[in-house]
Amino acid sequence: MNVAIVKYNAGNVYSVVNALKRLGIEPLLTDDTGQLSKADRVVFPGQGEARGAMEYLKARRLDEIIRNLRQPVLGICIGQQLLCKHSEEGDVDCIGVFDAEVKRFQPHQHEDKVPCMGWNVIEERGNKLLKGLGEHPYVYFVHSYYVPLCEDTAAVTDYILPYSAAMHRDNFYACQFHPEKSGKVGEQILRNFLEL
Repeated sequence: MNVAIVKYNAGNVYSVVNALKRLGIEPLLTDDTGQLSKADRVVFPGQGEARGAMEYLKARRLDEIIRNLRQPVLGICIGQQLLCKHSEEGDVDCIGVFDAEVKRFQPHQHEDKVPCMGWNVIEERGNKLLKGLGEHPYVYFVHSYYVPLCEDTAAVTDYILPYSAAMHRDNFYACQFHPEKSGKVGEQILRNFLEL
């Protein structure tokens, strides 16, 4: 299977490369639009800042390419946020696959730390990306911005407020958490993605 990982100015890409290698996949890390279009699966991971990421993507027309992909696509962390229509982080328009606005966490009490960092349980909503995870699956999060609950929400978690832990629309899937850092649960999610 030909799996491409979108290469752009966002960190954390190599942990995704390594997670896929553990599943027997040798992914191609690329910002070549032709390679991305031809891949069987595309992973859009990253940690970073929305405005800088979108400037890089737009300069290379990667935003258009990603928006028009027809094969299964998996956004991870900022990848999920950039698939939305707008982000408060840098007040920037994003790729627009999901009709949702990315918001910054607003702490309500002293215990509410931003960024949200650590393990949390997700409640999945019957999505095939999230099948076979068992009861009360825990996954690993690191983020200061979130996607509110919306029609594309595929899983919910609660930190300060309930929000979209995972999303799905057509061939686009996304996780706010890091499946590549989420142990056996994350490995099952990546396996599910490869089997879509």
